[in-house]
Amino acid sequence: MRILPAAAVFLAAIPNQFVHAQVDRSGTMAGRSTVYAPNGVVASSQPLATGAGLAVLQRGGNAIDAAVTTAAMLNVVEPMMTGVGGDMFAIIWLADEQRMVGLNASGRAGALMTREKLVGRGHESMPRSGAETITVPGALAGWQTLLDAYGTISLADALEPAIRMAEHGFPASPVIVDFWEGAQEMLSRDEGARATFLIDGERAPSAGEWFSNPDFARTLRLIAEGGPDVLYRGELGEAIVQRVAELGGFLTMDDLRSHRVDWVEPISVPYRGYRLHELPPNGQGIAALEMLRLLEPFDLKAMGHNSTAYLHHLIEAKKLAYADLEHFVGDPGNMRVTPDDLLSDAFIDSRRALLDPERAIERADPGTAITAGETTYFTVADRHGNMVSFINSIASAFGSGVVVPGTGFALQNRGVGFSLDPDRANAVAPGRRPFHTIIPAFVTKTATDGREDPWLSYGVMGGAMQPQGHVQVLINLVDFGMDLQQAFDAARFNHLAGNRVAIEPVVPLEVRQQLEAMGHVLADPVGVFFGGGQAIMRLERGWAAASEPRMDGMAAGH
Repeated sequence: MRILPAAAVFLAAIPNQFVHAQVDRSGTMAGRSTVYAPNGVVASSQPLATGAGLAVLQRGGNAIDAAVTTAAMLNVVEPMMTGVGGDMFAIIWLADEQRMVGLNASGRAGALMTREKLVGRGHESMPRSGAETITVPGALAGWQTLLDAYGTISLADALEPAIRMAEHGFPASPVIVDFWEGAQEMLSRDEGARATFLIDGERAPSAGEWFSNPDFARTLRLIAEGGPDVLYRGELGEAIVQRVAELGGFLTMDDLRSHRVDWVEPISVPYRGYRLHELPPNGQGIAALEMLRLLEPFDLKAMGHNSTAYLHHLIEAKKLAYADLEHFVGDPGNMRVTPDDLLSDAFIDSRRALLDPERAIERADPGTAITAGETTYFTVADRHGNMVSFINSIASAFGSGVVVPGTGFALQNRGVGFSLDPDRANAVAPGRRPFHTIIPAFVTKTATDGREDPWLSYGVMGGAMQPQGHVQVLINLVDFGMDLQQAFDAARFNHLAGNRVAIEPVVPLEVRQQLEAMGHVLADPVGVFFGGGQAIMRLERGWAAASEPRMDGMAAGH
């Protein structure tokens, strides 16, 4: 790094103890510091959303209140990622009860979505966008369920900051604009999307350019006044069903009326005195658990962080776990094996035996339907000790690309998580939940008496990047002792398919060359998403928090 002469003189005048206190950021992607806070903290992928959630905490609301407020604000400021047109999942640590609960608010395929109908229309695989990919949007019911169970404010109160922001507007942030620009062509094909999300019906906003969404402000006011029934039983739902049908989609009002969310028990595996918790299928969290189980016997610290041996072992573990994910995981009602089967000693031992320490092995590629996704992950903690790990998504950027005119939000394309192969666990069928990429995570620390104490609420966005991101961040913390922000700043790999893997440029050329000699095919990292994550760590007193340098986000506390 080049230091300007004036800066060099200034540094020379600083006492040695201050110079030595600087954090070593070599091998990382950025130089942020971990955020520390005494009372409560919010970490999200967009500063305006972080600020909205933090204001709730400062007014006396709890982490659940702040989480729903943050989610609603992200629907405004990251409209290509998330919102009432999509699904959500959460893991919550309840301080008063000293226990963890999980919520699955993902929607299901419409009653008219059948394999026969899709094949009859000429599809050989699930379409990637358009009305045929739209499934029931489950997020709004999830927001209400969280507030009803553990919140202290109303849904109307939680929506109010988002309503104001949508109505009055905001300057668009840089990373979000990049995603927005990439979706321009798709948005231009839909009447509602074009009118809502393209300036003058032609282009995405530029970084810093003002954007408002009065249609969405009106939609949120309807929901604030009438509750989720406006979508699941009322005029908003009727408008959605009518428009989706006009475009060849598969939703009915009965599908919306029958939507339900489920409280679920997280699944987990131990790892070096800690325990990683993920939600059970229909999500891909089990892949992170399988990766950890495959890797636990290896001395990763001795290999060296992002060394050739280290990266090779993690990449190979990812291949094995994702091959199992593709074949076995979908709606739990259609799975032929259980999570316990996939995490059992016998199964893990048989899979680990395939990991060659010297050579990259070919595996069946993950299906394209389960590798893409645009998502928002955030996490909140409050002064009471409650922690929320929360993820909300409309699948791809702007989801299906369909916006019902006048509503102001995109409907998800979560149908891409289905397969047209009837033998797959995620085979498409009416009323079935699709395979999901979005996964919140939580880590407890195992006490000497066997008690599991809350330690870390975190997640990494980005389709198939998510489980491999969860594992890389956790290993950074546990095996390499990084502080929280360093664990996110550190360079990552993203295994793509077959032997193709992208590695962030900070990793030395020598390591890359050695990986290629082992059979890995290094993809150009330009344009590859290496994840976007946030985390909150419980301290003996207070909180530590971090937000990805790869996104626009920030962590802030009070």
